[in-house]
Amino acid sequence: MKAIRIILIAAAAALTVSCSDFLNIRQEATMPSSGLDYSKTDNIFLPVSAAYASMRLSEGRAQCYVGVMEIASDDADKGSTEADGPTVGQFDNFTYGPDNGNVEAMWNFFYDISSAANYAIESMDLFQKAITSEQGLMQVEQCRGEAKIIRAYAYFNLVRLFGTVPIIDKTMSSSELASMSASSADKVYEFIYKDLDDAIAVVPESFTDYKGRYNKYTAMALKAKVALYRKDWDEAARLADLVIASGKFSLMSRFKDAFNVENEYGSESLMEVGSSDLGQTNGDVMPLCYYGFMQGPRGNKEPFQGWGYKVPSQALIDFFDARGDVNNGKVYVPCNTNTRSYNAYALDHNMRLIRYADVLLMFAEAMTQGASVTPTSGYTALMALTEVRNRAGLAPVAATLENIYDERRAELALEENRFFDLVRWGKAAEVLGPLGFKSGKNELFPIPAPQRELNPNLPQTPGYTY
Repeated sequence: MKAIRIILIAAAAALTVSCSDFLNIRQEATMPSSGLDYSKTDNIFLPVSAAYASMRLSEGRAQCYVGVMEIASDDADKGSTEADGPTVGQFDNFTYGPDNGNVEAMWNFFYDISSAANYAIESMDLFQKAITSEQGLMQVEQCRGEAKIIRAYAYFNLVRLFGTVPIIDKTMSSSELASMSASSADKVYEFIYKDLDDAIAVVPESFTDYKGRYNKYTAMALKAKVALYRKDWDEAARLADLVIASGKFSLMSRFKDAFNVENEYGSESLMEVGSSDLGQTNGDVMPLCYYGFMQGPRGNKEPFQGWGYKVPSQALIDFFDARGDVNNGKVYVPCNTNTRSYNAYALDHNMRLIRYADVLLMFAEAMTQGASVTPTSGYTALMALTEVRNRAGLAPVAATLENIYDERRAELALEENRFFDLVRWGKAAEVLGPLGFKSGKNELFPIPAPQRELNPNLPQTPGYTY
């Protein structure tokens, strides 16, 4: 987050002694016992800043992320070289199992985000006890809401990936963590709903200090997306409609502009993960996210190269060709932004998690599925679908489910939605079966074997062994 970068730099400077306490939270039990003055309002945002920082992908985790979240779909192939990342290649043909380290990395990644959010939420309790000013207490409530949005995001991914997972909403000892039971998917979704409802109630519509902070509309858009997975069409339509009716968001005139570095946190953005090399050629204390770098061209002259992962599949290319569609440029980064001296591609590129186009398509889908809400925006499913197609230079089509499904594929291609959409639509076996997908198994990923060794209470996902 460009503006969040500023606070992270300040936080890094202020927290030099205890940086690992705030920026590398690995376990629930790592709450620092000292070092943060809870009576100072200037410190309130620091734990939340750390939770934002936990969402950025490191170099190795970026490889795992694109493998698990996108390469398992029909839209992307592993890319890179045959010898590079063979376990990532297992997502191309559904041969991965509980011993696949990329799957475990995603389990750890999203629980790390939850852990950082839990720390921030518990820190707000301590600030609330120590601060007396009305303005400070309001800031505490808002920061608590932000942390709950981040935690909801983490659990949304955990439940989509694994189904039944433990809900850890507070700090715990290692022995307590190792004895946790998994909660049903329904319980996890209820937990996510509550976190987002809590956030919607207290987080403002916008922040005036740091650009990119998650606000009320972020929470609404995320909950609308979660609602699609529960087939809660009324809630999905209601919340998407509120985002549309706000008038605060719009599609950029050119598709590629929504992904340019200079348009980060622009009119189309509801949720991003920030990244920046801060214009420096080297150094480790930077808010770097390797999402774009992982997809950069392999074998280019330094510093304009990446690892070449997540390349468009031939099926996706054919799909676009058949539509006469030329959407592209999602992780294209001009040379003048690659300032690092080694392997620098796209280190200034933010991850877009939810865009306004996604909200429009959520609304169109929920309304077409039979949502009974009366939109305050005045939009219909056809209007929302047409707005997305107009920006792509495509003629209007009827607002049928199949047309909306196709538009989601085109608009959100390679943004880590396709696999999960196919599963929730009940189309995964039909579309991915020729690639190796097995119905009743591959809708979810296996619980990592090392996690089941640590906690025998975790049941293995149906269809997988050990």
